[in-house]
Amino acid sequence: MDFSQRRLPHIYAIGQPLFVTFRLYGSLPAGREFPKESMTSGQAFVAMDRLLDTARYGPVHLKRPEVAGLVRSSIQHCAVSDCDLHAWVIMPNHVHLLMTPHTNVSSLLRRLKGYSARQANQLLRCTGQPFWENESHDHLVRNGEEFRRIENYILTNPVKAGLAGSVEEFPLSSATPPAD
Repeated sequence: MDFSQRRLPHIYAIGQPLFVTFRLYGSLPAGREFPKESMTSGQAFVAMDRLLDTARYGPVHLKRPEVAGLVRSSIQHCAVSDCDLHAWVIMPNHVHLLMTPHTNVSSLLRRLKGYSARQANQLLRCTGQPFWENESHDHLVRNGEEFRRIENYILTNPVKAGLAGSVEEFPLSSATPPAD
């Protein structure tokens, strides 16, 4: 089991399913705090994700097919050797992953986010600018029931956010095979 901390604590275990969410830099209002005494960490995550789903703040670079495509390729590349990728979705300003890591998660996310940020910034002509927020939200999956609930959450996120009428209609998720 690995432990690291920036602003949030991160506990990772190689071989144990992990739910990870990372978002574009500046995609939430500056200084947005969730009261710790009145919310569990799960409730704070849901509140944050609802704000992200509205996409009213900051950049929405992942709406651009060419940017989302390179993030998709980066995710799929990491899955080749670094993890088993169970479910994923690319929203306009954030990404959800459900994976079982085979390597150090901090390194895996650093490579995934670093590579995709460099490629996206080059495409957007924003080289040297922050692309992803440094901090990610993550949660070790405790059992099969929680795994299925998180998988459903990820796949239905675009429908709940009003981006698609059904899971199958949204092109940027593991529920939809890539177009040839």
